[in-house]
Amino acid sequence: MIPVEVENLTIAYNQKPVLQEVSFKVPEGKLIGIIGPNGAGKSTLIKGILGLIPTAGGNVEILGESYKKQRKKIGYVPQRGSVDWDFPTNALDVVLMGRYGHVGMLKRPRKKDYEIARECLNKVGMLDFADRQISQLSGGQQQRVFLARALAQDAEIYFMDEPFVGVDAATEKAIIALLNELKARGKTVLVVHHDLQTVDEYFDWVLLLNLRKIAFGPTKETFTIENLQKAYGGKLTFLQDQALVVEDSK
Repeated sequence: MIPVEVENLTIAYNQKPVLQEVSFKVPEGKLIGIIGPNGAGKSTLIKGILGLIPTAGGNVEILGESYKKQRKKIGYVPQRGSVDWDFPTNALDVVLMGRYGHVGMLKRPRKKDYEIARECLNKVGMLDFADRQISQLSGGQQQRVFLARALAQDAEIYFMDEPFVGVDAATEKAIIALLNELKARGKTVLVVHHDLQTVDEYFDWVLLLNLRKIAFGPTKETFTIENLQKAYGGKLTFLQDQALVVEDSK
């Protein structure tokens, strides 16, 4: 069964389209990078798929059904900037939130849920910080905690919105190792990503986006200079055959 199928998805803000008739079918058990210039609609795409923002048209199916019917099978790691890090809770409680789909919102977590939460914190190297308030953690540590929460959910499909932004090299290495572990377990992972120099190394498939779908397919076939130029236009330069994004001076 197709993990994620998007058909003619259109999203508009104040009647201005920010995504236009985007269609693609996600293969199972792959790491998929969603890339494109700033303002291309990458985060908007994820939020539209997850029903976090209204859509102007199109259809989304998760494992053959609507998102509402399959939401327990989906894990979501939002951008760090969209999270209220001053909320008074510790790292362990954040990870336990990933278990609510299993225990129910009005029920107390069981001993097994605490064990799973601690195990997930350990996997991301944050078990020693289980009792630390999230506001007292560094940016990279906060990101690790949210990844642990997604792990605790034990989802089938994961959406991650720029998980590598603002983290140190050690955290980035830990994140990609975790993503590969999820893939090895048959999970499907879609990641909004901005660093073009690591796309070849990190992802099996790529969705190139700039308001519309530019290209979608296996990285070796899709992540080409021709497709990058279509997506980035004049904002793209090349150095030693590696694509680099540069901002226009205008």
